[in-house]
Amino acid sequence: MAMSVARKVVKAFKAIEKSEGAGARVRRSVGTAQLRSFSPFLMLDHFTIGEGAGFPDHPHRGQETITYLLQGSVDHEDFAGNKGTIHKGDLQFMTAGRGIIHAEMPGKSIDGSPNVGLQLWVDLPKHLKFCEPRYRDLRAEEIPTAKADSGKVEIKIISGTSHGIDSVRDLAYTPVWILDVTMKAGGKLSQALPKGWNAFVYTLSGNAVFSGKRVEEFHSVVFGADGDGLEVEVEEGEKGDARFVIIAGQPLDQTVIQYGPFVLNTNEQVYEALLDYQSNSNGFERAKGWKSEIGKRMR
Repeated sequence: MAMSVARKVVKAFKAIEKSEGAGARVRRSVGTAQLRSFSPFLMLDHFTIGEGAGFPDHPHRGQETITYLLQGSVDHEDFAGNKGTIHKGDLQFMTAGRGIIHAEMPGKSIDGSPNVGLQLWVDLPKHLKFCEPRYRDLRAEEIPTAKADSGKVEIKIISGTSHGIDSVRDLAYTPVWILDVTMKAGGKLSQALPKGWNAFVYTLSGNAVFSGKRVEEFHSVVFGADGDGLEVEVEEGEKGDARFVIIAGQPLDQTVIQYGPFVLNTNEQVYEALLDYQSNSNGFERAKGWKSEIGKRMR
């Protein structure tokens, strides 16, 4: 896939830091007043969770969550008996579908350092809102890597395509590309993207120039729909590498009604989700009397 016209930057803004869950800190970009309606994306959190914090038992319906661990480890457990751990560089793709209750809790590090990662919420197409829940893991060693610009650019291809290399497999129902890019000073990158898809970048460290706009760490960079790729460079003289994730997804032509962890298409469906959750029915039957083992760390 060759790129001919670079997309322009529509806006760049710093992620808002706030408390979330039980004692966790997140930098939120998608899902704030700065970037609400950007289908299929609902929320992006850059989270930090230390010992004694976390996300104990909570429900979801109608969306997928993609968790990418940058440091440490995170355990998960749900009311269907699914459980596991992801470590640095691993991802977990969870489809909530008709209903799930789960817990996400930090692992304990030897040196006490926090667990850090990204969690992206992706909308489900209306015909899949009530599908059966599922999990898919992607381990760090499974992710292919591309090099560009004489080794000054490294791209981890979590999903999508870069420089002739495809990701291992599709892991979400809604088509999404995720590329983790590290660039050295003087490096340049031309990255093609599917036409018509919404695309943004989240910067993890360092400074980079996107279509002529210099951006620092912890910013979201939103691109216009016109064009078929991104142009990025790191200026000569920058002291450290720049690291950022490129995220693109196929927009869904549907209404989004979100009430906390429930993401549906009508107000009536949201009311039904609340009732089903409270009455342990229509997807939440297994919630009755269930408490996760890992969530007990908070008690």
